[in-house]
Amino acid sequence: MSVSHAQDPSATTNSSALTDQRIVVLDFGSQYAQLIARRVREQNVYCQILRHDLSAARIAELAPKGIILSGGPSSVYQDGAPQCDPELFKLGIPVLGICYGMQLACKALGGQVDSTTTREYGHAKCKIVSGEGLFEDLPGEIDVWMSHGDQVSSITESFSALAKTSTCPYAAIVHNDLPVYGMQFHPEVTHTPLGGKVLANFVRGICKCEPNWHLSDFAELTIEQIRKQVGDRRVICGLSGGVDSSVVAALLYKAIGSQLTCILIDNGLLRKNEQSLVIDEFSNHFKTDLHVVNAEDRFLASLAGITEPQEKRRRIGHDFIECFKAEAEQIENAHFLAQGTLYPDVIESGADPDGPAATIKLHHNVGGLPEELGFELIEPLRDLFKDEVRRLGLELGLPEKLVWRHPFPGPGLAVRCLGEVTRDKLVVLRAADAIVIEEIEAAGLYRDTSQTFAVLLPVQSVGVMGDARTYDNAIAIRSVNTDDFMTADWSRLPYDLLARMSTRIINEVQGVNRVCYDISSKPPATIEWE
Repeated sequence: MSVSHAQDPSATTNSSALTDQRIVVLDFGSQYAQLIARRVREQNVYCQILRHDLSAARIAELAPKGIILSGGPSSVYQDGAPQCDPELFKLGIPVLGICYGMQLACKALGGQVDSTTTREYGHAKCKIVSGEGLFEDLPGEIDVWMSHGDQVSSITESFSALAKTSTCPYAAIVHNDLPVYGMQFHPEVTHTPLGGKVLANFVRGICKCEPNWHLSDFAELTIEQIRKQVGDRRVICGLSGGVDSSVVAALLYKAIGSQLTCILIDNGLLRKNEQSLVIDEFSNHFKTDLHVVNAEDRFLASLAGITEPQEKRRRIGHDFIECFKAEAEQIENAHFLAQGTLYPDVIESGADPDGPAATIKLHHNVGGLPEELGFELIEPLRDLFKDEVRRLGLELGLPEKLVWRHPFPGPGLAVRCLGEVTRDKLVVLRAADAIVIEEIEAAGLYRDTSQTFAVLLPVQSVGVMGDARTYDNAIAIRSVNTDDFMTADWSRLPYDLLARMSTRIINEVQGVNRVCYDISSKPPATIEWE
């Protein structure tokens, strides 16, 4: 049986009343594209991210209520700079260009864009020239976040200025005849305090979107669609102990009850005591069939000698599916495989045919499925961001401790064990990671950080323990704060806490003589090291 997405619940949900009124974001390579989509969804309006070069005809088929052109790192006047289909400006659908998107719209409609001698990076004061439309019910001056070296230098009589800064005469503009708007600043970032209101004015005011994107409605609709899709057949769900798989299991259990079989693949890349924790949590919240597959030897053999991160992910994804297939053959009437694929996974893996084409990383759910999987896929969270999944988990009655558990990557500790993955290295990393989590929980900071973990570095360094010289491993501690996991800043953990972590790791974990703290943000770094 070949893989089928045509009938999964997310596809059906996309044609539902919840997503009929949608905003689309055309991504021009912005680090904030997914953040824009999240900000729109905070207005209870569905939003999806599309390729920047999607044709106007295809956009018209999707029938969005509004189009947002994202920012991007290019200059619109350079050869090869990403462009949109100019016909989209003639669709009669409101368009909002942000930074590069604004410059692109102005250039397409007769304006001039140039490199500026005075570049703006950071906070700026923006004076509102016209308090209608985008700036309805806003004060005459607002704080905004600028990040640009180019800007619109001149506009035709077809445009009017809506806002300006001391160095940017066209900080926001509107076309006089077409529903085309632009702003040079970034309303989606928290550094623009009233940016949410500006976006709301576009989404709710200009585009006339109704606030009908609600997770409680999403849950009810998804549960009903799962029942219709599954019928009397059985669904297999991969259970990892993380929030994504737990929310998927909760949705399925509410939909089909005893027709659900959960499988835990212990690939040897899990956290300390993870298997027993998953079994305990599963038994407390679900009364259905659970299979545990001990596959550590298989995965470690597959990873032997492999150091390239994408190849690690590919092999883990392949073995993950093969383990599922083998176990599923023992389960009567198994027809569907449910996965905790999220919207960022779909976007970053290049799995959406209308979405951005660049593959940032392979995802174990969506990158590496074989041609002949043997199941139809159910991906009920495919349209959701991480924060939406957490809120959905609470809607479904899952305990807060589980819902707010820090994310754990699909490939597990393999992407936190840099270089070749071996059993001995995993023993060291697992012990160090457990100490990091124990200490941050004891300090009462677990909920105040978004993701905290240990990384085993592929280097050894000289140390002295007692009177002996050592040449042992280095551990890096990574802790970040973020609202959306698209951007993140490193956590300013107390020095005393870092000292306790370091002392315990060096004293208690054999083979470690040095501990470092990662103080890089995303971007330019990613949250995970691989």
